[in-house]
Amino acid sequence: MDSPLPCVCTTLRKAARAATRLYDERLADSGMTITQFAVLRNLAREGDLPLSRLADLLVMERTSLYRTLTPIEAHGWISITAGDHGRAKQASITPTGHDALNRAKSAWEDTQKDIVGAIGAPAWQALEKQLSQLVETMRGKTQ
Repeated sequence: MDSPLPCVCTTLRKAARAATRLYDERLADSGMTITQFAVLRNLAREGDLPLSRLADLLVMERTSLYRTLTPIEAHGWISITAGDHGRAKQASITPTGHDALNRAKSAWEDTQKDIVGAIGAPAWQALEKQLSQLVETMRGKTQ
């Protein structure tokens, strides 16, 4: 029996792909993708983080995060070191990474304004709240 409602996963993935495509196009001149921007922004905001914590913040599988970190580290935007007492690796943003993030920031802000402007700030705030709640609900279902 088919559900009368569209598939949640398919709908969310379509929206995520469309948003990713737009941000990636707008960030292209900075030499980074929106995923790389998100990594740098989280490290700039949170400070040094164990890779497992960074993956959790980004709601990414660790293997996907590691693939994402390889080119970021190659650019010199982050450094990955052994954690305390040689334990889990941790990432930190470098001065070069801060510079790259700052160069990309205006393109990101312009994209944010365009998207929020298209749907309206109140609609975006309501949607963001609902999506955050959905993320937390889904985290509880997969643990």
